[in-house]
Amino acid sequence: MLLNKNFITTYKIPLLLVLASMLFYWSFAYNLVRTDYIKLVTLYSALFYLFYKIVNIFKHNTKALTVFAFSFRALFILAIPNLSQDFYRFIWDGRMLFQGYNPYLNTVEYFIQNNQFPVAQAQELREGMGGLNASHFTNYPPINQLCFVIAALFANKSILGSVVVLRILIIIADFGTLHFGKKLLAKLNLPEYNIFWFILNPFIIIELTGNLHFEGVMICFLVWSLYLLYSKKWILAAIIFACSIATKLIPLLFLPLFFQWFVNNKSSNKSLILKLLKLTAFYSIVLATTVLLFVPFYSSEFINNYSKTVALWFSNFEFNASLYYVAREIGYAFRGYNEIAIIGKVSSLLVVIFVLIITFFRKNKTFVQLISAMLIALSFYYFTATTVHPWYLAMLLILSVFTKYKFPLVWSFVIILSYLAYLNLNSMVKSENLWVIALEYIIVFSVFLFEIFKKKPIEHQLL
Repeated sequence: MLLNKNFITTYKIPLLLVLASMLFYWSFAYNLVRTDYIKLVTLYSALFYLFYKIVNIFKHNTKALTVFAFSFRALFILAIPNLSQDFYRFIWDGRMLFQGYNPYLNTVEYFIQNNQFPVAQAQELREGMGGLNASHFTNYPPINQLCFVIAALFANKSILGSVVVLRILIIIADFGTLHFGKKLLAKLNLPEYNIFWFILNPFIIIELTGNLHFEGVMICFLVWSLYLLYSKKWILAAIIFACSIATKLIPLLFLPLFFQWFVNNKSSNKSLILKLLKLTAFYSIVLATTVLLFVPFYSSEFINNYSKTVALWFSNFEFNASLYYVAREIGYAFRGYNEIAIIGKVSSLLVVIFVLIITFFRKNKTFVQLISAMLIALSFYYFTATTVHPWYLAMLLILSVFTKYKFPLVWSFVIILSYLAYLNLNSMVKSENLWVIALEYIIVFSVFLFEIFKKKPIEHQLL
């Protein structure tokens, strides 16, 4: 047995670290509000230290690490998320679908202002999600909506019940990420325990399992797709990749990067024309599957509402940005007002140009090089974005476990500084301290630039 007498005797002190982690996770889940910043940072720092020690001690016992990872997640099962209120919108969307409504066609505020309550606990859900969320159309793609409606199916009149169902779905996705991540690491001749720098990371446990962010489901599909692609099952890989896009749109950014893997891959003896045809077929399957997943919601109103909502992330919202804040201050100095609409468009254009540059001019022939290119492209996007919520980093972290880069691991620790924005006693109001944000990014950029420009490449493992 995994936890037999010899195991306990051998790992007596390390198991105390695991027990301490469980106590800290319990406190985090049930006895913390995000405005209690000292407690938040203290607990998170302690958990991160314990996580680092546990992975290093048990790195040759992946069964034990697996048990620890999902034991920690189980502690959150009955907890209401305390660092994000987005889950209220998830529940609303799922119940709307369950009642036969298209969640993309109306805002929550539209129903409430017209004294309409189309779902159970409508007023409570509206108050929980806040006015900003309620006033905008939903931006969650179809696979997300499927998860939301599953929660409505099993818990249509209980917020806690819906939370439990959503949390179980995210934990199942983490099992998938662990399974396919280990298999991909083995194929790439990398240490299998690297996956636990993601699976056991307090950032992942708290933000995904704890606060119900569906980046975990997106990541599961992405890692599954990458494993299939490396295994030369590119048709199924394309379908699964589309499911990742249909959970969160961010994997769209990676599509151009597959060019060299298909065209310049030396393991294939096919002609250039056949390689280009396969690449075209891969892209066609991805895009066709993505479109088909959106079809059940299609209408002219849907297209208009969804495009407007997505555009808000580039032209209206600001949170935990880095280079954008510098550009914003320059705009204030020369124009006297916030130039977010212009800066957002310019940043988007720069991201497109950057992705095309690394697509055609960077060596992305091996699979590790391909995943490294994904990591660098996504990093550039986040460095120039107007909004970088903490849970966005989950994608960077999973990509990093297959590469030589550590900066996403460092960022997953210092990202806790961004929650200082909620220090105001009114937890719905964000007020960022730019000095704290500057400290966060000075640390991240320092590690990033060191890893990019140092002379001798390190081995392909995290630590």
